[in-house]
This record gives sequence, structure tokens and C-alpha cells, in this order.
Amino acid sequence: MEQTEAKDVAEFTKQRPELKGISKWIFEISAVFFVGFYIYSAGFGTAAEQYHLGLYLLLTFALIGILYKFYQSSPISRPSIFDMLLVCLSVCAIGYWIIDYPNIVNRAGAYTSLDIVMGAIGLIVSFEVSRRTVGWGLPIIAAVGILYALFGRVMPETIAHQGFSFRRIIEHCFFGQDGIFGIMANVMATYVILFIFFGAFLEKSGVGQFFINLPMSLTGKSIGGAAKVSVVTSGFFGSVAGSAIANTVTTGAFTIPLMKRTGFRPHIAGAVEASASVGGQFLPPVMGAGAFLIAERTGVSYSKIALISIVPAALYFLSVWVMVHFEAKKEGLEPIPEAEIPKLRTLLKTGWYYLLPLITLILSLMRGYSAYKSAFFSILVTIIVSYFRQETRLTPKRIWEAMVTGAKNSLAIGGAVGTIGIIVAVIDLTGLGRIFPDLVLLVAGNNRAIAVLLLAAASLVLGMGIPVTAAYLITSALAVPILTNDEMGIPIIAAHLIIFWLSQDSNITPPVALGAYAGAAIARADPWKTGWACFKFAKLLYIMPLLFAYTHILFSGTLLQNIMAVVTALVGTVIFSILTMGYFMRKTRWYESILLAFAAFLAYTNNIWTFIPAIVLFASVFIVQKRTAS
Repeated sequence: MEQTEAKDVAEFTKQRPELKGISKWIFEISAVFFVGFYIYSAGFGTAAEQYHLGLYLLLTFALIGILYKFYQSSPISRPSIFDMLLVCLSVCAIGYWIIDYPNIVNRAGAYTSLDIVMGAIGLIVSFEVSRRTVGWGLPIIAAVGILYALFGRVMPETIAHQGFSFRRIIEHCFFGQDGIFGIMANVMATYVILFIFFGAFLEKSGVGQFFINLPMSLTGKSIGGAAKVSVVTSGFFGSVAGSAIANTVTTGAFTIPLMKRTGFRPHIAGAVEASASVGGQFLPPVMGAGAFLIAERTGVSYSKIALISIVPAALYFLSVWVMVHFEAKKEGLEPIPEAEIPKLRTLLKTGWYYLLPLITLILSLMRGYSAYKSAFFSILVTIIVSYFRQETRLTPKRIWEAMVTGAKNSLAIGGAVGTIGIIVAVIDLTGLGRIFPDLVLLVAGNNRAIAVLLLAAASLVLGMGIPVTAAYLITSALAVPILTNDEMGIPIIAAHLIIFWLSQDSNITPPVALGAYAGAAIARADPWKTGWACFKFAKLLYIMPLLFAYTHILFSGTLLQNIMAVVTALVGTVIFSILTMGYFMRKTRWYESILLAFAAFLAYTNNIWTFIPAIVLFASVFIVQKRTAS
């Protein structure tokens, strides 16, 4: 399974499938130090800022230089001369920032020529590691941003600004608080990587297999059981994973072949896994990096953000669940063979303790421990739990492997940190964050729905080829002021969640649907067909932001209003999912689709006087189809 995952990951990146010789040992020793340093910091106290942020970027960039190829035909088992040059430049620029940090802080605004040279090298390195890990999309956006900062005077009047020298841009992007060492680097080093490491320990300890067997024992006997196993398993893994693509590759290595074996078409199997894996990014406790990023940007407590995110995430998984149920009914598919399904009682009796790491994480967060401290406790519990059975014990060798895997898994998003910082710094420097809201409001007026649709389009375009965390940070810097102004009046948490949900669309929406394409690789399916099927299964991603804008689904009203919001959203989601599949008791006819669409709309409007007609319309379609179903 590990070889399959490595192959599938390499297929979507320039990552070397296997390092050999001295290169392997340098990489692994550096990776183990990297993981060990941040796990130790989480448990026993964070290092000073220059080491906490600096070592994260230095080690991430250097490891990328070793593991990721300069170009596709570079050597596959060792770094080339260009790779080693990238490593040296990374150590040079970021090492300079670490060593001279106190002096750099003291001479802020009066930087030396050497500072500027090192800053320029830091920007170049950031572009290159981003290109290697996430492709050309993010570096191109960052390059356009720098050109915009340079030539602001000659821009169209609506987006013009005074223009800045290249020196000023370097100062702001490399040494400024919003730049390369800004919020993205801080959130990654403080929160996200620890949960990526936690996921690697889960995988190596055998706990991961338990989280596959448990959903199988619960859902395997039902219609479309294999797909439902995928939905639940991806929810379990995704709730603590830092990446939808990593979730797809990890769980999909098991669930996609299972779905194909029980009759699901290859592109449907890949799409179900990818759409369910995206849902894991909405589900607490970790929500990818979303919960921590939103908490950092809003000042709202992590626990509140996690709690109000539970219902929307549950509705997303309900939507995918309903769709795969009716997909299986439409195709006449059988459940998983009973002989392959573990017995629930036996599974819990012999492996209940595998739930302890997840329970530890949730309880630690609920008791007010920081996210990084909670991750530290959970990793320790995972190691302890692994010793309950001989075959799952995390021996020193397997701990080493888990640490290397954790470091590798963190690099894809880590490579984007520098260019994200550059983009955010340019937005701040040029004042684009104040200009963009005026342009959107000019088109949308005071209409929340139009504003959300425009932001969905912007998020999709920004998200093409860049990590969803990057898309969220960039789009939120531009769009949150639009949603929270006096005319729109959307609460700040709702505004950030709208952007966070929309930022995920680049994983499941062609032409750049990286999560779907990862699922297609495992399923050996047409990536384009898989992408559009994934878009269908994940459609609630576009509905939920509208509910954030118009209803009390985030528990922003009275008790009665909150209950009403949940109930109407629940019913609306079921109707919407049936409508999307075009199948209920039988294939849905065109006029029944119109009735179901109207019923879903009425339910989602969150009003008792429209909710009752929605139920009547839905019941009418059910009765008609029940009577005429063959």
C-alpha cells in the first residue's frame, strides 16, 4: 500500500519516488530532526521566533530541494546540481534571517545592502520551491503581484497606486510581518505540521486500518456499502489530516479498489473518494488548517469555530452519502460481500483502544489545551496504543519511518508558504485589499447571493494549481471586508467560513481538480470524467456558503432559530442530493426534477411557511414515484 501511495503521489508531483545512498540518509536525518524538533516544541515549549519560524522554512525548503526534482527528467534517486544549489541558497537566505534576526529587527526600515541581497535570494527560493511542489499557478500569481506593486502608476485608474521600488517590495515581502515569515508560516509551524505528523503516526501504528474496518462493519451491508465506507473513512482521516489530496491517496488506496470490486465505475469510485476527502477539511477537530487559520485571523476562539463547524460538515457528508446511495440504487449495485465485512462487536472488543488517540485529541481541545499541545498528547497516546498488539508496535525503526513520512507529507503545502506570504504582503503593500471590495460591491450591490457567487468564481480561479489553504488566505484577505461591511452585514466568522468552504472548490472542480485527479490515478480512470463526477458529488460545497450568509446554520440566532436552521438545512440537503442524482424510487422525470428543485429551494429559505410546502412537494414526488416504480 505504501508503494502504491508513493507512486500515486509522484504521479502528481515532481517528487522522487525513492532516494538512495547518501542522499537518502541526509534527507531522513534532516526529516527526523525536523519532526522531532517541532514535536518536542509542542510538548515542552516553543522556541524563540527566529528558530520556530526560521527552522521550519529552512528545513522545509532544503528537504524540498532534495526530494523534489528541478525538472521531470532529473535523476530519480539523488539530487542534481540544481537541487543542491536550491538547498544551499535556502540555507544561505533563511539561515541569515535566523542568525541576524535581532539586528534585523533593530534596523527595521533601514536595511543594509546585504539584507536586500539575502531577501532577494529568499524570494527566488520561495518561487522555486513553490513551483516544484504545487506547480506554476502560485508562482505566476505571486509574480503578477510583484509586477503590480512595481508598476502601480500605469495601471487602470480603478486599481492604480503609487508604485514601489523593487527594494521596498523585498523589504515588505521578506522582512515584513505579512511576508514569507508571516501568518501562513506561523500557522504551519505552530499547528498544521503537527497534525500532519499525527496522521503519519496513525498510519504507521495500525490505527489507520481500524478506521477503515470500523466504517466497513457499520455500512458495508447497506446499498452502495463500499462507497459509504469511503465516505465515513475519509471523514475519520480527513478530520485530522492536513490535505484533501493526502486523504484521497491514503484512504483511496483501499476504498477505491473496494468500490470498483463491488461494481462502481472507475471514475465514480475515484470521484466519491475525492469528494469525501474534501469533506474531511470541513470536519473538526482539525479542518485541514482552517480552524486555526480562522481563529488566527478573527481572534475568535478555536473551540467556538470547531463547534459551529460540526453541523455544516455533517450536512456535507450526508449529501455525499445520499448521492452514493442513489447512485448504487440506479446502477443496481450489491453491498460488500459479507465475508469481507468485519464483525462490529469483535472489532470493538479487540480494537476499541484504537479510538484513544482521536478521543485524546478531542478531549484535550475541549479542556482548553492549545492545538499543538493536544497534537503532542495524541501522538504520545498513538505510540502507547500501538504497543497493545505486537504487529502494530511503533518500534524505533517504525517511529523513524513515521517521522520521515510525516516530514514528506508536510512538504507539499510547506512549499507554498513563501509565495503565499509574498502575495499577502503585496496585497497589503499596494492597498489591493481595499480596492477589490469596491469592485465587487460595484457589481453585486447589496446582494449577498451575487457577492458569494462572484467570490466562488474568484476562489476557483485563484485556487487553480495552488493549495486550498493558499486560496483561502489570499481570497479572505480580499473578500472578508466585502462580506462584513455595513451593506452586507455578514458576521466575521460566517464570512471566513464562506471563503474557506469556497476555497476547497479547486480540489473538485475541473479544469484543475487535483483531489479528483489523485482519485482518478488510483482508480485508473479518465481524470476529466472523474473531475466532473466529483463536482457532482461535492455540490453542497456551493450551497453551504449561501446558508452561512442567509441562515442561522452557524448558531447565530435564538434557540428556536438555530433549530429551525438545522432542520430546514437537513431536509433541503436530502432533497438537493436526490435532485442532483436524478434518481429516487426510479429515474426522475424532468417535471419531477423541477418540483424537487423548487422543494429544495423552499426548504433552504429557512422559513416555516416555505418549509411546509417543501415537504408537501417532496412527499408528492415520493408518492408518484413509489406508485410508478417498476
